[in-house]
This record gives sequence, structure tokens and C-alpha cells, in this order.
Amino acid sequence: MSERTTNLASKFSVREHQKPNRKERKQISFRVNESEYEKLKQSADTLHMSVPAFVKKKAQGSRLVAPKFDKDKQQSIVKELSSLGNNVNQVAKYCNKRYKESRDPRFMDLNRNLTQIREILNDIWQQLK
Repeated sequence: MSERTTNLASKFSVREHQKPNRKERKQISFRVNESEYEKLKQSADTLHMSVPAFVKKKAQGSRLVAPKFDKDKQQSIVKELSSLGNNVNQVAKYCNKRYKESRDPRFMDLNRNLTQIREILNDIWQQLK
């Protein structure tokens, strides 16, 4: 058997065994001109998505909302909020421990304020999602 025949036979058998395992079995494709593609790409980039994912979501009727901040700004805000949340939790722990030991009413007021701060931080987290 020649080398050429062997390669063809092996490629054929490999392709036969390497069928992709896809969740979606059907494919739809269509063509767009350059300006249409640029508009789609720009919209997809704004939403931090690929063009195919963006087009699929739009075709499914999804309401896509542009993020309020770019990706770097979001990461910066998340880091700051995490730090603030950690600090609030540490202060709350300290206050709860001291209040149990001393029963000082000032700790109750401080704890109430910390609870309000936690709620505000949670609201901010929800707005970033």
C-alpha cells in the first residue's frame, strides 16, 4: 500500500471518529456586508460578547442592555466593594463581641448603622450585576 493511500485512509477514519459533540444540532448561517458586520461587531463589543453570541441572543428576542461601566472599571469597583464589605464585616464582628461583653447601648447603635451600610453595599452589588 502506498503512503498516499495510507494517509487518505487514516484521515478518513479519523474524521469519522471525531464528530463534534454539540448541544445545538442545527446551524443557521447568513451573510452580511462589511458595514452590517461592523455594526454587529460594535454592538457585540459594547456588551463584551462575540458577534455570533450577540446575533443569537438578538434572534432569540433577548433584551440586551449595555453595561454601565467598561470591563476595567467594573473590576475596579468590584475590588473596592469587596474591600469595603470586608471592613464592614470586621467592624461588625468587633462590635457584636464587645456588645455581648459590655451591653453598652452605643454598640447597638453602631450595629444598626453597620446593618444599613451592608444593605447599601448589597444594593450597589445588585446594580453591577
